[in-house]
Amino acid sequence: MPPRSPRPRPPHPAGPRVRTGARRPAPPRRPRWGLRVATALSVLVLGAGAIGHALMTGIDTGIARVDPFRDIKNRPEGGHGTNVLVVGTDGRDRITKAEKAKYRLGGAPCHCTDTIMLVHISRNRDRASVVSLPRDSLARLPAHTDRNSGRRHRPHPVKLNAAYAEGGPALTVRAVEQLTRVKVDHYLEVDFTSFMKTVDAVGGVDICTASPMKDKYTGLDLPAGNHRLDGGGALQYVRSRHVDGASDLGRMRRQQRFVAALIKEVGGTGIMLNPVRFRQVASVMLGSVRADRDFGTDELLALGRAMRGFSAASSEFTSVPVASTGQVPGAGSVVHWDRPKAERLFRLIREDRPLAVGRTGGGRKLVEVSPQQIRVQVYNGTRTGGLGSRVDAALRGTGFDTTRAPRNAGGPVAARTFVSYDPRWDRSAKALATALKGCETRPVKGLGRTLRVTAGTDWSGVVPVRAESTNLGEFGAVRGDEVVCP
Repeated sequence: MPPRSPRPRPPHPAGPRVRTGARRPAPPRRPRWGLRVATALSVLVLGAGAIGHALMTGIDTGIARVDPFRDIKNRPEGGHGTNVLVVGTDGRDRITKAEKAKYRLGGAPCHCTDTIMLVHISRNRDRASVVSLPRDSLARLPAHTDRNSGRRHRPHPVKLNAAYAEGGPALTVRAVEQLTRVKVDHYLEVDFTSFMKTVDAVGGVDICTASPMKDKYTGLDLPAGNHRLDGGGALQYVRSRHVDGASDLGRMRRQQRFVAALIKEVGGTGIMLNPVRFRQVASVMLGSVRADRDFGTDELLALGRAMRGFSAASSEFTSVPVASTGQVPGAGSVVHWDRPKAERLFRLIREDRPLAVGRTGGGRKLVEVSPQQIRVQVYNGTRTGGLGSRVDAALRGTGFDTTRAPRNAGGPVAARTFVSYDPRWDRSAKALATALKGCETRPVKGLGRTLRVTAGTDWSGVVPVRAESTNLGEFGAVRGDEVVCP
């Protein structure tokens, strides 16, 4: 039975930046804010290709440096392309009291990673694959010295985000490489403040939602539709875990959509073509992140030149396949990866192969219910012969489960197309009406699960739609142009 249907502003620090060079040790991962790094990365990578070296020189001096590859041994063999570990920390100690209150950022800083993303830039610089790693993933830390207590720890199981708390960037990189067998080439670290500043620096990001989103914990309150988020609003959007039943996994999907939207924003504006504007945005982003010592102007320019044609369609997003959750002594409630699938996923990364193979359909409107779950009977409400068949074929072409047997409605000519539906399937009716360009909807009690479309003389075609939760392919990978607002 199908499920029942139910502003331009600047952003804040976000950002990732990647470098184009050879493979290098990777940076620590952080669960929620990896997108910040990807954000900055999209702006810098897209823009650097068009900006001269003279304008870029000196920008990297504002980057705080870390050494995430210190004393790391037995590392994975390098593959093709460049791998960047992007982590997001909470950074509550850098937020003002007013910002803490407004964005519900109470509590003491945890000094742990909120977001962890592995960003792979293909060898030909024509694709970026972003893999989110759940912060509660079960990891086994190698022997190390706790940076807080100074105690020497033997190998032990923990949640992945605890690696940063116990050993900082270096231990995070070791834990991620051990889990994925992917060698990290660069490390980028961002916090709440840098994320908001970056979003504001690019002038805001467009996000569209198929249903209302409200989270009392973050203060997020968005009605269904399109929204222009500034830095603070973007922070609420990517932090929210209580807008659906998907918790951290749902939040990771929203973070991925945000990164895609940011790439689209940067690529579709004049930031890259305006040297002064570009330098301003780049300075904001790079001045509020931490990165490994080899991430500098030359690497940024090389990557930018190679990725001049980069767009939302050039990016793809997925999360590590999860098998289950459960309690592990010493680690608490953890996420267990689907190891066979995860191994196949990271093998594709090592081999520099795309994750979203053969995917099409970018720019589809978001709806709450997948078209494949909606049964439709088409009626021709006009005197135009063959209209019912054309409507049935058009709806079937965008994924709806039509009867393939259109009928004549009889009676007077329908001037307007309308959908008749049982009120119990109101969300399905809303999705169908979206595909029919917002046609009229008429509730009819007792009609059952099959929705009825009566095509009127105003019918002019079908708008492609897709469900927000659509998860196609073995890894559920989606291209950036499939998850941004049309």
